[in-house]
Amino acid sequence: MPGASGAWNFIDAANDSASEAAVPYFKEIFDYARTLDPQHRPLTYTNLMMAAAGKDKCHQFADVICLNRYYGWYMQGGYQLIGAKKAFIDEMNQWMNTEPNKPFLFTEYGADTDAGAHKLPSVQWSEEYQCEYLTMQHEVFDMFEAVVGEQVWNLCDFQTGEGIMRVDGNKKGVFTRDRQPKAAAYVLKERWETK
Repeated sequence: MPGASGAWNFIDAANDSASEAAVPYFKEIFDYARTLDPQHRPLTYTNLMMAAAGKDKCHQFADVICLNRYYGWYMQGGYQLIGAKKAFIDEMNQWMNTEPNKPFLFTEYGADTDAGAHKLPSVQWSEEYQCEYLTMQHEVFDMFEAVVGEQVWNLCDFQTGEGIMRVDGNKKGVFTRDRQPKAAAYVLKERWETK
């Protein structure tokens, strides 16, 4: 991949890559795509948490392993953040054993936050929790040399359909819908300025 400019991502948030039935489908897509790109750019797909290390059946076709991970939010959230970190590290160790020579890119990670909500000790939906969550994720990323990039979900809050999982939209942004920074924006600013 040296000198590669960009990559092709064929499937976003694949929820069936843990199925044996997905293997021929993924193989056909990746094999065909390789014939179409004269620049031979890296190929990938985005893996969801349901297809964790040891369960995913299609990772062998990708040149870069892209992961959406929400340890500490959808899994083991709130007071379980320490346990979430351990579970995340355990999964990454499994990935390192499974794909020791491939780069890893985190394509989504984040925690919903109600802008202006403050609570000590922190609780889910507070600005303090979003900061603690991001810090935990970054600590895990930094433990593994194979992690070559990260993309927080999301830059700004945005409107979604109504439902009990989303209170007036997706609030995982580090900025509000009207582009005002939450405390998490400064966590990312510090990370990016010192990395």
